[in-house]
Amino acid sequence: MSDQTWPARLSPQASKTYVELPSHAQQMTIDLLDIASRTPWGWPQWDPTDPEGEDVRCASIGQLSLVYLVNRLAGRLHVINIVWLG
Repeated sequence: MSDQTWPARLSPQASKTYVELPSHAQQMTIDLLDIASRTPWGWPQWDPTDPEGEDVRCASIGQLSLVYLVNRLAGRLHVINIVWLG
């Protein structure tokens, strides 16, 4: 296992959603990204029926879900969307 952490970048839509979250949900987002950056493939695949989409993952804790792409070439995570059910 590697000690590499994958930095995360937010899409424009994810950035907009992030700033609209309550402060405790923003902290949860940071914590969830921290976990995902250490184990990007440790979360379920977004669409398990898509064999070519193994790098699109969904990290969820409670009411918060992050959909992200593992960008292997750039060595980072690209957060596509943030979903807050709160």
